[in-house]
Amino acid sequence: MKARLISAAVGMCLAANAVWAEVSVPLQSGGIWLDIRENMVADYQKLQDGVGVLDLHIPVRAHDAAIVPVKIKQLKDHRIDRLKLIIDENPAPLAAEFSFGPDMYPLQLETRVRVERYSNLRVIATLDTGKDYMVGGFIKASGGCSAPAGKDPAAFAKTFGQIKVKQFSGGDTVREAQIMIRHPNYSGLQRDQITHLFEPVNFIHALEVLQGDSLLFRMEGGISISENPTFRFQYRDNGSRSIQVRAMDTDGNLFQKEIIKQLF
Repeated sequence: MKARLISAAVGMCLAANAVWAEVSVPLQSGGIWLDIRENMVADYQKLQDGVGVLDLHIPVRAHDAAIVPVKIKQLKDHRIDRLKLIIDENPAPLAAEFSFGPDMYPLQLETRVRVERYSNLRVIATLDTGKDYMVGGFIKASGGCSAPAGKDPAAFAKTFGQIKVKQFSGGDTVREAQIMIRHPNYSGLQRDQITHLFEPVNFIHALEVLQGDSLLFRMEGGISISENPTFRFQYRDNGSRSIQVRAMDTDGNLFQKEIIKQLF
């Protein structure tokens, strides 16, 4: 009987861990948001509750504070024109700002971020109605912005700037793709593991993704996007033959890739 109870308890723990990364947790009240909100939103007093508009999935406690998964899904019919990703307690709270073309409707987007200390994470979406909606949650994580980037700098240097695009099957018109850029996204807070000197700031600050000549999305990023920036998203196929990716880092390096769409 005791063995069965232990086995059941272990099973419950494993089941809990299996959905741990898919749990949405509410925003914590107060904090630094009161000081930064004027810089994040033009008119923060008109912000509306985004529950029912956006679905946000973040971990309750991050497995790795340097690569915290964030999944955003649109629930409301109106198209999302712009989106801000904000991590209150990070050195630079505005992690990224996105703008979307019409083929990204309905929006479904995933990325990974750094979290420096226990913090609220917020997503603010501007709909085509002009109204702003906010959802968010609290993440238990620390040290993500100062965590060393890459385990082998020499090997990393050989693949620096490489862009990989994965394509996934979908419906007749809805497709899914994932973009990964090999880049350390240095925040300026990491130290070289040999010299112990700070690595100079260098991160992907601009990203543009198109299908044919039509914009899918554009991102202006900061130091809070994780190393090897990764974006997985759904889009509506407009019939063009290719997807184009253009990215630029703060050192002025330009990275580009064009891939032919797969037929599923």
